[in-house]
Amino acid sequence: MSTAITVFDVGGTHIRQAQWVREGELHARTSRPSPTFRRFPGASVAELQEMMVRELCDPVPRSPDAVVGISFGAALDHRSGIVYASAPLWGDHSEPYDLRAALTARRADVQWHIVNDVTAALLHAAASADRSGHRKVLLATISSGIACRVIDQRQRRIPVDGCGLQGEIGHLPATAGLAGQPVVLDCDCGRTGHLAAYASGPGIARMADALALREPARWAASRLGRLTAGGAGFEAALRGALDDRDQLAVELLDAVTAPVVAVLRTALCLDPELDEVVLTGGVVHGLGHHYRHALMRDLARQGLYLTSERTPDWLDRRITVTAPGEADSLAGAGIAARTGVPL
Repeated sequence: MSTAITVFDVGGTHIRQAQWVREGELHARTSRPSPTFRRFPGASVAELQEMMVRELCDPVPRSPDAVVGISFGAALDHRSGIVYASAPLWGDHSEPYDLRAALTARRADVQWHIVNDVTAALLHAAASADRSGHRKVLLATISSGIACRVIDQRQRRIPVDGCGLQGEIGHLPATAGLAGQPVVLDCDCGRTGHLAAYASGPGIARMADALALREPARWAASRLGRLTAGGAGFEAALRGALDDRDQLAVELLDAVTAPVVAVLRTALCLDPELDEVVLTGGVVHGLGHHYRHALMRDLARQGLYLTSERTPDWLDRRITVTAPGEADSLAGAGIAARTGVPL
């Protein structure tokens, strides 16, 4: 195996690429847009998949021992590399796709290693010396999609079910409300009322649209409404409004984090061996400390039965919001290619 491994992180917005070396360093980073159903609305899923294969194969250097690690934003079978679905990439399409076979057919000279992007991020986060003594770590990514993974550090094992899956929480049923009334939204996968419909990046934007329709006068008078009306992009406008302590922006953030808290609260209740819950992804990085504050506000209102009363800091000590680079799927793809994924 060569010293440097070409690594990709494929998300619903960008494909990041780099060279990963044994010491864990990343060199020659690049980024380009992902071929998605939103970017190419007239393309079929088969055409989008072919575009993806070209995007991953063509940049890999020609060498007799080329190795590639791919962090792929999709629900996939970690045992085989079969991709079941990716709502951010392909919408409501759910026909299994043998990505590894497609890549090998185009570049048989390459050793392909494919893992889910959340698994890759968890492998990188779990490798931190600060987490070496943890029993279990849960990492959740909140981005164009939502999912989580749990690793048992004692066995260095990420268990999967009979389909090779774990932690697809973005497509669990969820509820959300705005201005005292429930909101029902569709998920990118085509179903209604999933966690990602409310709490992913696109879901938060849809929740904001619903709030603007439901309370137009408050929206127009708010800092968030004024920033968006002035031409600011939604993500920047939301962060700016939160920085300015805009009450409507705070209410929106509380509404979109509440379904996430419900899942995390349940996970911590069911598995007290979770020593840390790590939050990462584009939404988390974009909103920074505002995101964690919203989580903790909700958990302060309703935490874990008895535990929150008897040990008030128990939850606070377990919730971590990462900065960019602290749970890097590119680095995790390199780790997976070098050492494999313990299932």
